[in-house]
Amino acid sequence: MREKILIIEDEEDLIKGLKLNLDDEGYEVSWAFDGEEGLRKALEESPDLIILDIMLPKMNGLDVCRELRQKNIGVPVVMLTAKGEEIDKVVGLEIGADDYLTKPFSI
Repeated sequence: MREKILIIEDEEDLIKGLKLNLDDEGYEVSWAFDGEEGLRKALEESPDLIILDIMLPKMNGLDVCRELRQKNIGVPVVMLTAKGEEIDKVVGLEIGADDYLTKPFSI
């Protein structure tokens, strides 16, 4: 069974690039374009990893991560965001993210 990765991101081109690379590595990839849909998919699909943007429509990524942790969902969460200030990283990690990467990045 392939490991599942959920990408919660509102930039379609970034999703396509990540999906292409993750598919090539053998992962099953699903995605959501906003925080509400992402939270729903995270709860329904039980992914092995979530790649989560912060600045999302409908519900921001910090709230998505907070909701997951409040529901005791222990899936690893990697924040992938343009918010690169030190305080942004500290807040993301304190809320429950397991890692924090800033855009732009390279694969």
